[in-house]
Amino acid sequence: MKSNVYTRTGDAGTTSLIGGERIAKDDARLEAYGTVDELNSWIGLLASLPSVGPDAQATLRSVSNRLFDIGSALATAPGSSWQPPEFPAAEVLALEAAIDALDAALPRHNRFILPSGHPDSARANIARSVARRAERRIITLAVLAPVDPAILRYINRLSDYLFILARYINVSNGAEEVFWEPLP
Repeated sequence: MKSNVYTRTGDAGTTSLIGGERIAKDDARLEAYGTVDELNSWIGLLASLPSVGPDAQATLRSVSNRLFDIGSALATAPGSSWQPPEFPAAEVLALEAAIDALDAALPRHNRFILPSGHPDSARANIARSVARRAERRIITLAVLAPVDPAILRYINRLSDYLFILARYINVSNGAEEVFWEPLP
């Protein structure tokens, strides 16, 4: 009996969008939603870590769901009979509230922070850099096809959230924040 996991339809380097259109696996659209998928894997890892705390775990679970929404929107062919709903602006506001809550618990400074300290803080910084890459891939796609602007705002805010989360993990777990020491 053949598994439902593999279809063999992508063996020649193409895949189907929602709506059935086939595209190359290195197409800008696939690069965009594939990077969002990669980001979601990092979000899943972060959500599984006790060091992030229960409030951040809940936020990250919500983020994971929203990233699936974004991935499906990006994976939808422009001419498909099904089109995703507009991404809700309230989701951007929810991330901003989560950023503000974490930021309020952190010491103030005006220095650049190296992605280090607690290992889970470093993981949050990896997720942040993947979020920035996802943002770049979505911007590339937006030059070629319509992209809901709220998606870009959400991904941009998510990278900000992950930066603050990395700091929060360090501070709440007693790890030192390591500051950039520029060349003299």
